[in-house]
Amino acid sequence: MINECYYDEFDKKEGLGFDSKVVHGAMGCDPITGAVSFPIFQSATFRHRSFGISTGYDYSRLSNPTRQELERTIAILEGGLEGFAFTSGQAANMTVFSLLKNGDHVLLSDDIYGGTFRICEEIFRGVGADFTYVDMGDLAQVREHLRPSTRMIFVETPTNPMMKVADIAAISKIAKEQGALLVVDNTFLTPCFQRPIELGADIVVHSGTKYLCGHNDVLAGLAVVTTPELAEHFHGETKSRGNQLAPFDSWLLLRGLKTLSLRMKRHNENAMEVAKWLRSHPKVKKVYYTGFEDHKGYEISCRQASGFGGMISFELDSEESAHKLLSNVNMILFAESLGGCETLVTYPLTQTHESIPRKTCEKLGINERFIRISIGIEDAADIINDLSQALE
Repeated sequence: MINECYYDEFDKKEGLGFDSKVVHGAMGCDPITGAVSFPIFQSATFRHRSFGISTGYDYSRLSNPTRQELERTIAILEGGLEGFAFTSGQAANMTVFSLLKNGDHVLLSDDIYGGTFRICEEIFRGVGADFTYVDMGDLAQVREHLRPSTRMIFVETPTNPMMKVADIAAISKIAKEQGALLVVDNTFLTPCFQRPIELGADIVVHSGTKYLCGHNDVLAGLAVVTTPELAEHFHGETKSRGNQLAPFDSWLLLRGLKTLSLRMKRHNENAMEVAKWLRSHPKVKKVYYTGFEDHKGYEISCRQASGFGGMISFELDSEESAHKLLSNVNMILFAESLGGCETLVTYPLTQTHESIPRKTCEKLGINERFIRISIGIEDAADIINDLSQALE
């Protein structure tokens, strides 16, 4: 079959800096019309010119030009071979864990997002995979819990919500010695601040809903792989499961990506100011923030990332104070999710980590007094003033 795909050839923009890459993407503008905003190809199917001659697009479940632009863009930003766009971060993780076979063992961060925990425990454990949760910041623990059947190491860094930091390069070395895949969830820092593939990861995943989109108006997941074999698996999974991101959502994510660098720098600056203020407040007993020099993972963060991001967690003096803050914020929004322009405050115990056993949460420090906050791009003084009045 002759393939005449107009969108097959694209400039990887290898000579550009990261800030330029996020603006211009893979192709950037439409090569046919010159449209500066890459078009939304809202079509389920594509006409063949004649028998044996295809434009390269047949059916949008298989490939769509708008989604392809997004997938190629995230592959460029993360430095991988191919990217894949899904209907949610959960859908991306489902495809990752679908690599597992009966009897395979996985090591995961002990402080893992509740949705990832639920996928592992309620779905893949049921088909014969086994999972062990360890502190990825402790390399001795990682080595100690390896088994001959360990096929994957899945790392969040920083973790959600305890802000633990893992040494990606060191864990990559362990994974390679084991013959296991290293998967890194890069949602919190994005490729703007951290590029796990450069540090040895095999797969990078994102909840694209968060910082990559940045506007709280899209549910999306993204994954980037490093080998043709992994790409083949992902192509097969998306073709069969039909969990690809729709063209309009792909376009919204492309639009959000254009300001990623600007937004991440503001999130980073604001979070530092808010974290320092929280640390000085009498009702705040502990602040979890990777930008503090006394944070256990500070040196690793400085070595493998160029920023600390916009996420902070903290423990208040009482459950009453926690409930009061959640009920009394004005500009700050009490809502799930993170990474948008708006500052969002979340109660992990009953929201993001409701799937995690209560004893596990308490062991990690996720208790009735524990709060997670995603610092937005508003005026930092307004964020602090709102927190201050909510705690009065």
